[in-house]
Amino acid sequence: MRGVFITGSDTGVGKTVIGAALAWRLSREGLIVRPRKPVESGCTAQQGGAHPGDGETYHAAIEGREPLTRIGHYRFRAPLSPARAAALEGRTLRLNDLVQACREEVHPGDFLLVEGAGGFYSPLTADALNADLAVALGLPVLVVSADRLGAIHQALLTAEAVARRGLMLAGVVLNQTALGADSQMDNGADLAYWLGRDPFIVRHHDTKDGNLAWRAIAPSLTAIVAALAMGAEA
Repeated sequence: MRGVFITGSDTGVGKTVIGAALAWRLSREGLIVRPRKPVESGCTAQQGGAHPGDGETYHAAIEGREPLTRIGHYRFRAPLSPARAAALEGRTLRLNDLVQACREEVHPGDFLLVEGAGGFYSPLTADALNADLAVALGLPVLVVSADRLGAIHQALLTAEAVARRGLMLAGVVLNQTALGADSQMDNGADLAYWLGRDPFIVRHHDTKDGNLAWRAIAPSLTAIVAALAMGAEA
């Protein structure tokens, strides 16, 4: 199966922004991108059930070419791990449920872009971590890490965990989620030294002009898009 599994070195590192920008850019490269956020917690309450904010972002990034219910199948209210949020609603999710949700209506030649929830070893279902879903799908893993103090430790740990699970590391994204980082810090250079390969750097973008965050950063993702597109064709 062609595609990528997007995970975080932590929560709140900007996985959805990166994923949506990639979905949009890859679509413009001619790929049929099938984004999946199979389970989302912290959803807002709306008439008819919980509304998946991350799923809606992906829906916009592919210009509505797939129904929102297919992009984000399972939705829970509590802003906790999906496994815990599901339990609070008296529901039990299993790994196989998410595998089926990810593969639904994905055809040969399509590019499956799956975003996990939280970090690589965060609980996802009653019987699985995010890592288990990545293994079940067999996709290369793109690690997103916020470009802040502590990023090197978290990124290296996650990259090592990916390797221990026998998965290919598609790369590490250092995402500048906020301005004001120490000017003496250079996580990009330091991480490249210890990781043995250059990370992808995504600079902070001010979106006050009305642009969506994922659209604002999309032009800076050329190197990632090229790497993923080549992998998709391999």
